Amino acid sequence: MKFEVLHTSKKSNARVGRIYTPHGIIDTPNFVAVGTNGTIKALDNALVQEIGLQLMFCNTYHLMLQPGTDIVRQAGGLHNFINRQMPIITDSGGFQVFSLAYGSVADELKSRGKKKHEGMVLKTNEDGVLFRSYRDGAKVLLTPESSILAQKDLGADIIIPFDELPPYHICGDSLKLSLERTHRWEERSLKEHLKNPQNQSMYAVIHGGIDPDLRQQSCEFLTNLDFDGYAIGGSLGKNKQEMHTLLTHTLPRLPKDKPNHLLGIGDLASLEQCVPLGIDTFDSSYPTRAARHGLLLTKTGGFKISSKIHGNVFGPPVAGCTCPTCSRFSLAYLHHLFKAGELTAYTLATVHNLHFMVELMKDYREKILRDEI
Repeated sequence: MKFEVLHTSKKSNARVGRIYTPHGIIDTPNFVAVGTNGTIKALDNALVQEIGLQLMFCNTYHLMLQPGTDIVRQAGGLHNFINRQMPIITDSGGFQVFSLAYGSVADELKSRGKKKHEGMVLKTNEDGVLFRSYRDGAKVLLTPESSILAQKDLGADIIIPFDELPPYHICGDSLKLSLERTHRWEERSLKEHLKNPQNQSMYAVIHGGIDPDLRQQSCEFLTNLDFDGYAIGGSLGKNKQEMHTLLTHTLPRLPKDKPNHLLGIGDLASLEQCVPLGIDTFDSSYPTRAARHGLLLTKTGGFKISSKIHGNVFGPPVAGCTCPTCSRFSLAYLHHLFKAGELTAYTLATVHNLHFMVELMKDYREKILRDEI
């Protein structure tokens, strides 16, 4: 992987850059949509590429359990298996496993109900985490090494080391011990990766909760290792102001000649706050999840398609939008599809929201180049 900074704003720390990967270029700053099981919900990957999404985030935890990373490897890797020619990033599986451990579940699993996940994490120690598959109850041991080997099977362009995700409320010695173990796990992950790089790049994950000193320690430890980029993870605070303060403290401690990524953040308000800080890429399920709930994104926020005031509006869903949905269908028709419970409604709304995010990030890049941000 190669990274170059094309321009840094004279007004802020915002920057425009390019990440070069084996499957194409990622212009930064950019939005990364989440395709948990190798697909963005309601869309096929050919359509996703037409929309122009340059980087897609897939979840190792889910793909390990179904269909199994050995199946993906036999298919020639994730790009071949899902028919995507553009870059892919995969996570380590740690986020999902530790979400189960602390009594809550990731957004992808919430619909299954909390009780079904009680007792699914059986043991956590220095080796890794032993848990039960939510699909069939089989015991699975996830370690730094097995996480990386799974991501080798998947063959994503960018991979993530195994880390521990402590809950927001822990602090003091408990948080420090968690950070130290995360550092050991990330170093083990990197060693396993470097045995067989196979044209993949690895981002370290900066942790430390909302403790600025621990965040600084994490930056110092991980930037001394041979990682290709840096993701900022863990708890980022209980509100946007805490997150902004944390990022303002953390980002200057990361190398400027390597890309950075903000894990799990991608709502419009957070993008507006974080792009000026110099974040390169953001991943979030927010725009696609909002679409499935009938919320169309616009430059002024968003609106609910199901509202009855839209029932006889025969113009495009969003005036001026050039996406395939707004170019071909009326707001009244989209309103009808949601009210009727038609699955096509989810596809059309998701197409619009994903197109909106792609265009929004282009607009951010242009404004940075003009020193307006």
